[in-house]
Amino acid sequence: MASFDTIAALIPTLAGRLGAGAGIEDAQAVIVALSDADVVAAFEETAELGVLIEQLQAIEAGVIHARSSWQAGHDGLAQRLGHRSAASLVQRLGGGSKAEASRQVRVGEALLDEGADPVADHESRRDHEEPEAATAEGDGAAAGGSGPDEPGADRRGSDELGARTALPWHEPLRTALRSRGLTSTQFDAIRRGLGEPPSGSDDAWSTAAAQLIEEASRRTVEELLAHARCVRDLLDPAGAEERSRARYERRAFRTWLDQDGTRRGSVAFDDDGGAFFESIFAAALRPRRGGPRFVDPDEKAVAADLTADTRTNDQLAYDLLLDVVRAGVLADAPTVFGTRQAGLRIVQTIDATGSFGPVAVTEDGLAFVPRHVAERRICEGGTVVVTVDSCGNPLDVGREERLFTPKQRIGLAVRDGGCRWRGCDRPASYCEAHHIDEWHRDHGRTDIDRGILLCRFHHVELHHGGWRITRASSSSGSGKGDFVLHGADGSATTLSGRLPLRYLWGDVDPPPKRFRPAA
Repeated sequence: MASFDTIAALIPTLAGRLGAGAGIEDAQAVIVALSDADVVAAFEETAELGVLIEQLQAIEAGVIHARSSWQAGHDGLAQRLGHRSAASLVQRLGGGSKAEASRQVRVGEALLDEGADPVADHESRRDHEEPEAATAEGDGAAAGGSGPDEPGADRRGSDELGARTALPWHEPLRTALRSRGLTSTQFDAIRRGLGEPPSGSDDAWSTAAAQLIEEASRRTVEELLAHARCVRDLLDPAGAEERSRARYERRAFRTWLDQDGTRRGSVAFDDDGGAFFESIFAAALRPRRGGPRFVDPDEKAVAADLTADTRTNDQLAYDLLLDVVRAGVLADAPTVFGTRQAGLRIVQTIDATGSFGPVAVTEDGLAFVPRHVAERRICEGGTVVVTVDSCGNPLDVGREERLFTPKQRIGLAVRDGGCRWRGCDRPASYCEAHHIDEWHRDHGRTDIDRGILLCRFHHVELHHGGWRITRASSSSGSGKGDFVLHGADGSATTLSGRLPLRYLWGDVDPPPKRFRPAA
């Protein structure tokens, strides 16, 4: 069994620092003594090593899964060892959670070559090693024959060569995983989010996978999963409508008394209701969750009181729910919700002819909603028109004012979708509008083209950490190019907009029959 010094030998920053047979206490002492730069470097190197180990474990899990198929019955690998499924066996071997084991199995299954048949290969090896057992199984097994229900049977025979050479739509994901461009967690999030493409859409799904791979380095796994789902719905609005209808049919609310006499509840939201409820709680709890700073003294006082409240967030959410139910449509919005009345804002594209796009997204979270939901919301609450170009840039509505107006903030939310800082997933309602031109020093105008959404933490970090943001000129020289984050060390990082919005504005070019960009 390897000791920590053998593992440390594979990590450049730790190599040679641990003695032979070192234990966890020795490794801890060495790591605690590292400088800030060295501990960050060591973590990066360890993470890179972990990615390689993850890949090996995923392949192993995939092979275990293939050898534990339902067709194998009680002779399957997992079943022979007393487990119902491959995931159960992988969980016991790895000591992780059920969700983690299931993810390893999914990734391993996708990694295995499409033309290879791990079950048949394993059976061939068993036939070679146990000739008596092979003979007992009959001529078909001994000859390597395949029944119609066995895995891989449909790939054999005259079509075998073509099946082995055809590449699946998720090949870019497998290539990125093998080259360490993706972790197995990122791989799984993108593949699960995109799902399986409709017939004839493999090229569009492959393109979307490649674009999500490019996003992976600057997005959290949760964002990748959400973006992949949104892109899937944008590429396949008919399928999205079916999935949304299915979630609507599963909507439910029930309560029950537990053994202690406490009444409990469970809710399964449909898309519209879930987004609406989330907007209510986000609006009320934003100061506790790190929302934007408040300028008005009264608003600051309310936010300070909420922050100092001794109730937990869950308790506050519960009390808020009862307040909303009691107050109904007569709720005093400023008292209950703070600076912005709770409500669901939906971004819906409308082209030059007045035709609605096939889908819409929520302003916060960029969750897909069907077109009919947006149409109903327009009837209920009206619209705020934001005219944008083909990349989602709002037209100039700048004003010589210190602060961005509410309508300008809506325009920024439509363009940015949330905090633009690399790796941040805060939604638009949690963000502040940052002037990339300093107001006093550079006489900066409060202009949408010169503003960008940043969450409170990253806005403060920018002003106090020596960072600055510039905006490059576009190919037309309009000054509406990419936003670029500059570090004090001279580094420069492009702050890309969120992929679902880039799809929405037509920045990506899927097959024309499946997507019509807004004008």
